[in-house]
Amino acid sequence: MNNTHHEHQGCHGGGHEHHVQMVKDYKQRFWISTLLTIPIIILSPMIQSLLGYSLVFPGNLLVLFVLSTLIFFYGGWPFLKGLYDECRAKNPGMMTLIGLAISVAYVYSSAVVFGLKGKLFFWELATLIDIMLLGHWIEMRSVMGAGKALEKLAHLLPSDAHKITNDGSIQDVPLDQIQQNDQLLVKPGEKIPADGVILKGESSLNESMLTGESKPIFKKPQEFVIGGSINGEGSLTIQVQKTGKDSFLSQVIKLVKEAQASKSKTQDLANRAALWLTLIAIGAGTLTFVVWLFFTDKTLAYALERTVSVMVITCPHALGLAVPLVVAVSTSLAARNGLLIRDRAAFESARNIDAMVFDKTGTLTKGEFGVTDVIPLDDMRDNALLNYAASLETHSEHPIAKGIVESAHQTWEVESFKAIPGKGAEGVVMGRDVKVVSPGYLAENNLTFPENVAHLEEQGKTVVYVIIDDAIVGAIALADIIREESKPAIEQLKQMGIRCMMVTGDNPQVAKWVSEEIGLDEVFAEVLPQKKREIIQEIQSRGLIVAMTGDGVNDAPALAQADVGIAIGAGTDVAIETGDIILVKSNPMDAMAIIALAKATYQKMIQNLIWATGYNAIAIPLAAGILYPYGIVLNPAVSAILMSLSTVICAVNAKFLSIPKK
Repeated sequence: MNNTHHEHQGCHGGGHEHHVQMVKDYKQRFWISTLLTIPIIILSPMIQSLLGYSLVFPGNLLVLFVLSTLIFFYGGWPFLKGLYDECRAKNPGMMTLIGLAISVAYVYSSAVVFGLKGKLFFWELATLIDIMLLGHWIEMRSVMGAGKALEKLAHLLPSDAHKITNDGSIQDVPLDQIQQNDQLLVKPGEKIPADGVILKGESSLNESMLTGESKPIFKKPQEFVIGGSINGEGSLTIQVQKTGKDSFLSQVIKLVKEAQASKSKTQDLANRAALWLTLIAIGAGTLTFVVWLFFTDKTLAYALERTVSVMVITCPHALGLAVPLVVAVSTSLAARNGLLIRDRAAFESARNIDAMVFDKTGTLTKGEFGVTDVIPLDDMRDNALLNYAASLETHSEHPIAKGIVESAHQTWEVESFKAIPGKGAEGVVMGRDVKVVSPGYLAENNLTFPENVAHLEEQGKTVVYVIIDDAIVGAIALADIIREESKPAIEQLKQMGIRCMMVTGDNPQVAKWVSEEIGLDEVFAEVLPQKKREIIQEIQSRGLIVAMTGDGVNDAPALAQADVGIAIGAGTDVAIETGDIILVKSNPMDAMAIIALAKATYQKMIQNLIWATGYNAIAIPLAAGILYPYGIVLNPAVSAILMSLSTVICAVNAKFLSIPKK
């Protein structure tokens, strides 16, 4: 609702506590007003007539007046204040419309109590205020939902940590005394106190509350851990890297708050609709009064009654909820799934994306060497070939060696290990002389591999050969491993009609291989980081709306240039200043998910706006009496029911928003 935006502007500077107080205020006003509404409904002549009972006593209308006055000034105060603020700012909108409706109903009904001939609208006034207060309460709770859920994570951090002192002893210290480079002991089952790197130990960590990843993540030395994640079965020694406002949790909370503060383009549409409805309400009310009073034989009282009916019915309960509830639900839903919306306008633009440009390393690929092909000769089996090679490579720190070791099922003890400078390594494994060598070694020793592996080298892969007892027994190809989620993500994006492209600094052979493996439409290879922005500009010059998905660091210029910048793989270092949308997990499927969510969110907004304005389009002429010649005049009671139904439909529809299945 419009007043929420006015009050948000004040509360973002005033802090979270002010926002909490506003929610409590709306809640209190709603419950008190609702309790006062019960006797108003019971005493209302119209309700008595509808339900066929009579409850009349001396002064009953005065009781109605007093109770309604309390609701009008207490429950209606936020709307009256909003009306004043909007008129003073010369920007009439939702609050003007609500304030106008309740004021007309109150003044008219009060006049009827003190002598004017007509019908009382006190129960419509009361229920109108109740519903609008409820709407504000629900909306503001929902808007706070994502931020509150994430802020609770900060409170889930342990109150103290086991600090390892210089003499090796363990000292429990409060969390706020932890500093960068401190070493901490984390026992099994405890929460990680701060972002850091594992120095000793290995364990499975539950990061589900932080990243949305349901499965425990196995961590070993030199790997990063996030403060707030839950340690599993192992004992860990970690070195603190980030604390306080620099921590992952603090950055996530900041992102969500920025998303809530950023203005929604579709909200502008709702506010414009409210402005037009205000003008329509005043115009339709005036026209109704003039027509009934001067062009029919009806009395002044009847003309006023029809006019008030129009003014009350025009109040857009549902329109006030149409967009904000969807915004709140989508922000909260995205945050719970590791999709952090920093700029809502960019998020809403994501539904119109024509082209998705991916960085390669670390985005579509894992950014680490892994075995892609194993070519054994004779009776050698794949597993045995890898195990022999891995046994030897356990003594090397080279990325290729690590890739082979991680792919093997087991390793054996190595004797007489020695490096072959620039060509590989050799040693005795299981009593056999084993060498893992480069193509250069084969050329030097006039050895040839009987199988054709040229196609692997053409794909940009690194090929090493395994020699056992002076006989070549197989070859192993390695490359930057493609993420298993990349291909299905590309397939689903293409099904949405989005062109999928890749920009990489890698050579054309590697780029072509990755492209063919996952089905990209276009590839730009050997592109320096500073040139990626120019590639985005070139694609935009084709008239395409472009999203750039990268790691949020070296892709910063391209992310900024793109219509929508998506920083991926930010689970350990949220790139706040680069992407419009931050994806916590390094999963290309999430890039697809955010676009699907943007489309679903927009559809929900439009559905709600149609429901909201559709009600008014039908109700206003009926309330004015356009079908009076046919004996049809919209009863205020019926209009209130329809109005409430429209509001409920919008609220329920927003709650059904979900991220489309991946």
